[in-house]
Parts: sequence; C-alpha cells; structure tokens
Amino acid sequence: MERKYKVNEIFHSLQGEGFHTGTSAVFLRFSGCNRECAFCDTFHFSGKMMTAREITDAIAAYPARHIVITGGEPTLQLDSSLLREIKQHGFYIQIETNGSLPVPPEVDWVTCSPKDEPWNIDRIDELKIVYQSQDVESIASRLPAASHRFLQPCSGMNIVETVEYIKTHPHWRLSLQTHRLIDIP
Repeated sequence: MERKYKVNEIFHSLQGEGFHTGTSAVFLRFSGCNRECAFCDTFHFSGKMMTAREITDAIAAYPARHIVITGGEPTLQLDSSLLREIKQHGFYIQIETNGSLPVPPEVDWVTCSPKDEPWNIDRIDELKIVYQSQDVESIASRLPAASHRFLQPCSGMNIVETVEYIKTHPHWRLSLQTHRLIDIP
C-alpha cells in the first residue's frame, strides 16, 4: 500500500521570511505538530491525504523550482522517498522545522525555528528565532552552528525590542514576515 501524507495546503507565492525572502517558491505545508506555539498560523488538524505522486504532480504544476516544506512540523511526515520524488522535478528543497527531529539528507536548506526542547537536529543553515526576550544566545549555543542567524518579532508585536537587541548583538539579522506586511497572497 502506498504511503499517504497529510497535507494542509500547497500553494505558490514568495518566501516572506529569512534568508530566501523574495524568492518565488512552492509551499508544501503538512498538517500536524509536536509543539503548541501560541503564535502559530496553521490549523494542524485539517488536511488532505495525498500520495507522493499526488504531491509532486501538484507542486510541479507551478513554475518555481524552490520548495519550502513547512507545517506544523514537517519532519513528523517528511521522508527520503518523498524528497527523492521532489528532486526528480528539479526542486531546491528548503525545510522550516522546529528542530525536534532529524532532517532527511535530501534537504538542501534547513531553516530551524526552535521552540521547546528537546531538539534533535544535526544541521542548520539558517537559525530563525521568534524573539520574545528569551536568551537567544543560550538557545543558539545548544544547537548546531548556523551560517545565518535571524530574529523575528513575535507576530510583529515587539519590533522595537527586536531591533534594539540586534543593534547590540550584530551577529543577528532581522527577519520580518514580509508576506504579511505587504499582503502577498
């Protein structure tokens, strides 16, 4: 029997956050998460069961060849079999994860937005922390080293505080939810 994945949505837009901001991308949002973040923008219980072929057919219909796999927590479902199928369509694969589970090796870019411990991630390209006055240096020190570090205001509520922190800790960069600021669908 062919494996099915619970997909919340698939859509084409621009990446609105982090290092790849402004990049045309297909978004594959899985349902389900192992964390309960108050600021989350995904309803984790809805979704459609899809095979790997159905997913790749849906994403390949768009012109972009950058895919952002997100959720909820995508590593709860994502596996090498699906990723290899996606790669056959020429996609550059980015994942946005909370860092609680290992990322399959076929992923090209790992964006980790860590939430509660424990973390079980072995590589991070981009560390993106939703800033809420927590000790971000301590969090970063307990995770694999990331080439790029971003702080993102929590739901746009604490922009001034986040900017002030970055000004005094310049190894961090600001990530805004550009898609929300300028209403990108």
